[in-house]
Amino acid sequence: MAGTPEDGKRPIEPQGHAAGMPYDWRPPTTERLAARLWNADDPRFFTPKTFGWGYDVNIYWLAHPMRFVRARRR
Repeated sequence: MAGTPEDGKRPIEPQGHAAGMPYDWRPPTTERLAARLWNADDPRFFTPKTFGWGYDVNIYWLAHPMRFVRARRR
């Protein structure tokens, strides 16, 4: 399937962009939900929404702020 990571580490990309913001109208899956809401392998703080238009917060980085700082330096 397009957009699905083979190794589980690559971020799953949104379906498209409109007005500069990502959208994804595909039905949400647990894999996409985990990849966008709790993903230490994704260096982004704001990730595309699992379903809808806009951004979600990668909650992993809220729980581990020092790791976020170190990841941004890489």
